[in-house]
Amino acid sequence: MTPRERVLCALNHEEPDRVPLFVGTSGATTLLGAAYERLKAHLGFRSEPRLMSKSMQYAFLDEEAMVRLGSDGRPLLPRAAPGALRKDISPDEFVDEWGVTWRREPGVLYYEIANSPLRNLTVTDLDSFPWPDLAHPSRFEGLAEEAREFHENSPYAVVALSGVSPHEVIYVARGLDTWLMDLVADPEFAHALMRKVTDLMIAGVSRYLDVVGQYIDLIITGDDLGTDTSLMMSPQTYREMIKPYHAELMTAIKKRTKAKIFFHSDGNIYRVLGDLVDIGVDLINPVQVSAGDMGNTARLKREFGKHISFCGAIDTQHVLPHGTPEDVRAEVRRRIKDLAPGGGYIVASVHCIQPDVPPENVLAMCDEVAVSGTYPLAI
Repeated sequence: MTPRERVLCALNHEEPDRVPLFVGTSGATTLLGAAYERLKAHLGFRSEPRLMSKSMQYAFLDEEAMVRLGSDGRPLLPRAAPGALRKDISPDEFVDEWGVTWRREPGVLYYEIANSPLRNLTVTDLDSFPWPDLAHPSRFEGLAEEAREFHENSPYAVVALSGVSPHEVIYVARGLDTWLMDLVADPEFAHALMRKVTDLMIAGVSRYLDVVGQYIDLIITGDDLGTDTSLMMSPQTYREMIKPYHAELMTAIKKRTKAKIFFHSDGNIYRVLGDLVDIGVDLINPVQVSAGDMGNTARLKREFGKHISFCGAIDTQHVLPHGTPEDVRAEVRRRIKDLAPGGGYIVASVHCIQPDVPPENVLAMCDEVAVSGTYPLAI
């Protein structure tokens, strides 16, 4: 099979020639910039660093590296949205299109939120705030040609990043503490803010898909809903305050493309997996196996495997950074055994691979897929 055929077969809950692998197909399946530089040095590759996201420091992998690692997908990214608040302050500080200030302290790998501009926003401010234009034509210039080239002249699955994540954008721009209080203490305002941001995102993703929808195989959406132990909110609060807007976004996407919907949420989201099935999500990522109920991947497959596919599950908190290459290979075999029978599984790390992961372990993860992921499964 071609990589695209392999991915689509798995997502249709059928067994392809081998279990697909995603590395570098999205921010949640790539390496942090510093980790990628370490891997390139190990492999003897040379290239200028490129990032999918400056704030998150997600690396854009070179084609040479993606071929070596065996990734079955290739990312497609819209351009940054224009916004009146966006500006660079210094090499280590900038303001994004939502007005969030990101700052990186000396000697630190990560940018952190230095200012959340919506923290003191009230319902009367919603119409006057300088929101970014997510549907601006400049975001999609040249993407039709790029997506068509991928689709017609590349064997890989085309994975479109969308930026559709209203709950996450709000809690970054308003402050997680303030937003979680809003959801229970001021539901009228919370609905108004979700309405505003969702409408902006529907406009943006609709324009995006009008341009590339016919050429893509998956579209990446998401909203972090979980912590290491449970949900950020009760299932009831999710269903009342967030789920209706998620449903609108999934409906808008499905009207414009046949691509499968990839939904990213870290943490223990076991109690709302059925809700994500209800709204039309096709694929759950990253299956954070260190987070409570998500670690029982055999149960996840048994309870939800007929309705949804899984991507991720290779532990980045313990096994990848601290295990031996054989430990990593055993982790890959375990998750393939649990999640891959009958299709419906794409191997990937649990979120972005960090710089403390030895390059040998990255290669062990990818190489073991080819060894143990061939159907019919022998493990």
